[in-house]
Amino acid sequence: MAGSFESAIDGKGESLDAHVEWVVAIPAAIGAAVRSMLGALGRTARFLAETGNASRDVRTWWPEAGVQAMRLGVESLPIALLIAVFTGVVLALLASYSFTGAVPLYFVGTLVEKTITLELAPVLTGLALAGRVGANIAAELGTMRVTEQVDALETLGYDPLSYLVVPRVLAAAMMFPVIVAASVIVGVASAWASSVALLHLSTSEFAKGVRLFFQTFDVQYGIVKSASFGLTVALIGCRRGLNAAGGAVGVGRAATSAVVYSAVLILVLDAVWAVTWLLSREPMI
Repeated sequence: MAGSFESAIDGKGESLDAHVEWVVAIPAAIGAAVRSMLGALGRTARFLAETGNASRDVRTWWPEAGVQAMRLGVESLPIALLIAVFTGVVLALLASYSFTGAVPLYFVGTLVEKTITLELAPVLTGLALAGRVGANIAAELGTMRVTEQVDALETLGYDPLSYLVVPRVLAAAMMFPVIVAASVIVGVASAWASSVALLHLSTSEFAKGVRLFFQTFDVQYGIVKSASFGLTVALIGCRRGLNAAGGAVGVGRAATSAVVYSAVLILVLDAVWAVTWLLSREPMI
């Protein structure tokens, strides 16, 4: 009898200890997550500050800037233009399908100009280049990190941020708007061609729709937004690449995480620009 009573008390004590451990584990896990997030934010802020400081070393990054502009910008142009061609065609057909019998068909030009210039060209191009440019930068710098080439640069007296990061960031920030501008032109042109060939819309009617609500702000908004996308993609690719560790597996993880983080931040920035800039604009009368 006494033995069963003692075993019952021991069982209750063990269950109470387990309950206490479970209650304590929840805030401990939350605290660890918050501390990890704050640590990541701090390291990111430090990286941004050091990159900004390294940009003053013009003699180091200037020779590399042109090379990176060619690799990250000009070589990315074909995929961006290909996306723009099919985006323009599909958008014109969707607009005509939506407007049938309700809205004059020349509004196809209006919808194409607004959506491509303000949204589709910057965002779709940014997402495509996040895969190409972001992964390229992360894989390249990650390989240099795991093969100790970054350490060799430091031994030779080079600042890795000035030599590796700054030219890539500046090249991406400058070339993304150029690529998006070309995508806008090609997208609108492909929409015009499909409208004339498939929708039997005259060139003058399409041009009337394009001019109807066109504003120079449309171009400014798309260009500034695309520059912020390029800056973000390059910074994330550089940071993930320089933090790579663990050989080929680490390089692969760095490239994958660079693409994922870049895509997510592009969508976040897109919403931020819309809320902070578009809402402040007075509507057209």
